[in-house]
Amino acid sequence: MYIGGEFVDSSDQAYIESINPASGELWTYIPKGEKEDVDRAFQAARRCYESEEWRGLSPTRRGRLLRKLAEAIEDNAEHLARIETQDNGKLYREMVTQLKMIPSWYEYYAGLADKVEGTVIPLDRQSVLNYTLREPLGVVACITPWNSPLLLATWKMAPALAAGNTIVLKPSEFTSASSLEFAEIFHEVGFPAGTLNVVTGYGHTVGDLISKHPLADKVAFTGGTETGRKVAINAASHLADVTLELGGKSPNIVFADANLDAAEAGVIAGIFAASGQTCIAGSRLFVERSIADSFVDRLVKRANEIRLGDPMQPDTQMGPAATPGQLKKIEDYVNIAINEGACVSAGGKRPSQPELSEGLYYHPTILTGVDNSMRICQEEVFGPVLCVIPFDSEEEVVKMANDTEFGLGAGIWTNDLKRSHRMARVIESGTVWINTYRASAYNSPFGGVKNSGLGRENGIEAIYDYMQMKSVWIELSDEISDPFTVRT
Repeated sequence: MYIGGEFVDSSDQAYIESINPASGELWTYIPKGEKEDVDRAFQAARRCYESEEWRGLSPTRRGRLLRKLAEAIEDNAEHLARIETQDNGKLYREMVTQLKMIPSWYEYYAGLADKVEGTVIPLDRQSVLNYTLREPLGVVACITPWNSPLLLATWKMAPALAAGNTIVLKPSEFTSASSLEFAEIFHEVGFPAGTLNVVTGYGHTVGDLISKHPLADKVAFTGGTETGRKVAINAASHLADVTLELGGKSPNIVFADANLDAAEAGVIAGIFAASGQTCIAGSRLFVERSIADSFVDRLVKRANEIRLGDPMQPDTQMGPAATPGQLKKIEDYVNIAINEGACVSAGGKRPSQPELSEGLYYHPTILTGVDNSMRICQEEVFGPVLCVIPFDSEEEVVKMANDTEFGLGAGIWTNDLKRSHRMARVIESGTVWINTYRASAYNSPFGGVKNSGLGRENGIEAIYDYMQMKSVWIELSDEISDPFTVRT
């Protein structure tokens, strides 16, 4: 682990086995952190935060360090991408694209570091100068999931560091290797010891301890909704701020007037890219009834042609599930849907090819004959399972699209300009994509509504979420005031 600028063993020198999901083979060991390790990490982060070495850095100099970090990540992008693919089974070409995108986040927030300004308040009482300062919160706890470990950590760490905070990072126990390798790169850049601390271990122990630690001034979490609720409760125990990016059951809505070639590609990308293991997976497809049968036929043909295999190979289109538990969850949800009356139009099973038998693979699956009240349409599967529901009117599809506890992403496919704007306004979602899907950028806010989370990541506003406002009052006159009268 990486604590206080040093690479250290866990306190009891125990380890967690990490499995390559493409082969089912053990490929590395991860330190199994405990309470003592969490305490050491927070103490190191707090010491650094209070040190002149870190607090004395001007925002401009913080920005320069972040730019150096961006360059170092760019130089090591392919190496880090290979580690992430071995850890979570996502396609190497997707992971290397992510890693080559990550420097843009650090460069963006490096530029914002010295653009944060206070204000002067125009008080009625002219003898008093009142101004505001934006200051860092302190120590930020970042807890990240297994599907995109370094990208989602970056969404938290880049604005947090730019704002002047220090960090304790807890990656998923299933995909910790890239975060530990990232710590080596971070170390070489020359940040003060304790700026970043990486503690690995199980979520129910280390994650729980981190989210309730009294030295955590903010907890930034990405993961499932139920775990997010526990994180929020833990953080509330000592009144820490939270940002929560949680689950989704995103609707992808195709109208008859859409460019159906583009819509087909967008629907496939929305649910089968990354094996459906994304919080924004477009897992509910609503398609206008007049084109439903023909459009589903297209999707079924395309799904049956998707090449499963080794995620390191350039011709592979879909890799495995990330963990044995996740594969079982996918299988269980498909069986539940079948028992509730759904029809399997594609997939619905594990592949039979011998070369895939040891990996955690599942065929791209399309379910028809479902209705929006079924569990498969209401609960997050986090796998390559698409539910298809026809609709007749705009009003009907809006009602169904919003009839879920989630509100993270939504896709609209139409060439009707007026309709696209109407839909964007009434769909309950933090992000609405129109004639595209699964796009993100460092300067565009991302987050959910309802049970999909609290707060926003990315964009200008994110840096303010890692800061607090201070009001400063200065009396400029020599007047002696009445101590028993309120000053206004």
